[in-house]
Amino acid sequence: MENKSIKTVEKYNMLSAGDTVVIGVSGGADSCALFHFLLSLREKMDLHLICCHVNHMLRGKDADSDEEFVRELCRKNGVEFRLLKTDVAKASSESKTSTEQCGRDIRYRFFEKTAAEYGAKIATAHTASDNAETVIFNMTRGCGVNGLCGIPPVRGNIIRPLIEVTRSEIEAYCESNGISFVTDATNLTNEYTRNKIRHDVIPVLSAINPSFEQTILKMSDRMRSNADHLKKTAESILKSAADEKGYRTEILKNCDEAVFAEIAAILAQKFDIVPDAVQTELIRKICTEGGAVELKSKIFAVSKQGFLRIIKQSEKKQSSPVKFDGQEIVVINDKKIRVSVLNIDEFNNGKKNNNFLFHNALDYDTIPLSVFFRTRQSGDNFRLRGRKVTKTLKKLFIEMKIPMEQRNDIVILAHDSQVVWIEGIGAAESYGIKAGTKKVLLILPENKEGDELNA
Repeated sequence: MENKSIKTVEKYNMLSAGDTVVIGVSGGADSCALFHFLLSLREKMDLHLICCHVNHMLRGKDADSDEEFVRELCRKNGVEFRLLKTDVAKASSESKTSTEQCGRDIRYRFFEKTAAEYGAKIATAHTASDNAETVIFNMTRGCGVNGLCGIPPVRGNIIRPLIEVTRSEIEAYCESNGISFVTDATNLTNEYTRNKIRHDVIPVLSAINPSFEQTILKMSDRMRSNADHLKKTAESILKSAADEKGYRTEILKNCDEAVFAEIAAILAQKFDIVPDAVQTELIRKICTEGGAVELKSKIFAVSKQGFLRIIKQSEKKQSSPVKFDGQEIVVINDKKIRVSVLNIDEFNNGKKNNNFLFHNALDYDTIPLSVFFRTRQSGDNFRLRGRKVTKTLKKLFIEMKIPMEQRNDIVILAHDSQVVWIEGIGAAESYGIKAGTKKVLLILPENKEGDELNA
């Protein structure tokens, strides 16, 4: 194991003399083997080692016992010990993620925060066996090339010196070197998906090919090279398809299937989403036919008017409606609206008579006594100036190509379901100024005066 790990460190240039290394140590065989391996290099490479342990508070006294084990391991070997004790079950419930994923996120945030203090590298104890489990797990979700890449040996400042070593080799290393470790009882059950793969799937595949884990490791290495090429190709196509409205579907829909899957992954990654095979195919379909695909709650791939975008739909703001009683400033939805009442001569005076102000000017005497500033509601209707048709706001916003994620934020002035004025669009047909207007109600979102309105 030690020889393999040294070759891995050299192959991927993981360590340099004088490095500070944050080691993630759970107390299990893998992390204890990593701890002792790095100890063997400490003096030779002048490494500064810091041990980070997370007590997930999932196993009561057993978790506390593991914490003490790692603390004592560090004390005996003169290694700085850092502890994070956190209720992962509670955090998992609050974030609505699995305990596995939540625990992983918490660990990496802790490692990264500690590493940032020292400008350090982070060493984790992932092995060839972990890599095989990850690849199989990804395959069950219908992954693309990226899923077959497995666990990278190096990712940013994260290094994995044991990535080419199997779990059985680690256990032999611990036994031959008298290295103590603790056993997490949850790893012996099939409660978690990874344990099912480890206990039920890997043994069957290893019976077919005794070198299965090493074979998967080599495949992952080849897949990473392929993935790098795909990513560069996808990025080049996205660059040529980019537009302020999104990405031109006429370019995207003709891409090779593998390239399109990478394009979908790149677009979704800012929301920490990796589209599965079904979602990727649906995204490809809407590039031709139009439509939307929900990738996760409130996050959509949307194809309209020849452009593809990945958006987060804004939740309807809970701001209470504000009744208009002649006030000059209205604050709603975190927006400040300036309202002025002018006589028609004042309005027509000088620079005030421009296109933007005209659309946002209402005939004061036609406005109902009870009107409210608010956001849209089901049943709202509106008639644009110069149009003979009244439309629902939903149909109007779609017709005017207002992005989905902006619709719930738009401020309107309304009497019941009858919309008098819409932010960014202006006054309705019945309420706009006309030849006989004597008093003008001018509604201007702050910092918009003088802007041109595209209505």
